[in-house]
Amino acid sequence: MQTFRQDAAGPLARRPVDELMMPELEGRRVFVVEDETYVAFLLEDILADLGCDVMPVASTVADALARVGAGAIDVAVLDVNVAGSPVFPVAEVLQERGVPFVFSTGYGAVGLPERWRSSPVVPKPFLVDDLKAGLMRALGLQPG
Repeated sequence: MQTFRQDAAGPLARRPVDELMMPELEGRRVFVVEDETYVAFLLEDILADLGCDVMPVASTVADALARVGAGAIDVAVLDVNVAGSPVFPVAEVLQERGVPFVFSTGYGAVGLPERWRSSPVVPKPFLVDDLKAGLMRALGLQPG
């Protein structure tokens, strides 16, 4: 049985998962900070479909800060509001370590403090193409 994923073209436009794979993202270790379980599962599925290796999800800022130093991270997806706390301390540590990241939020870049507004933002609800574009931008890559 072939698995399908919805894309940005709308609810009836579906592509086989193997068409979503991106060589530029394949094998990239992605760290996700997200407190909503359903959203975390969705992100894990989409990232896996894109060929990424998804690290265990952190659901609090404290958990994320503890895990940031625990392993090699290629790129991170950071929910802006994690269990009522801003994720910016995690972004600061990632930035200090040279790890690229994208923010995920329903408010867009205007919902970010001025310091972070030039960072890539993936809007919620997630679309596969938006997440791909955000990750590619964070990594400084162009889709091939």
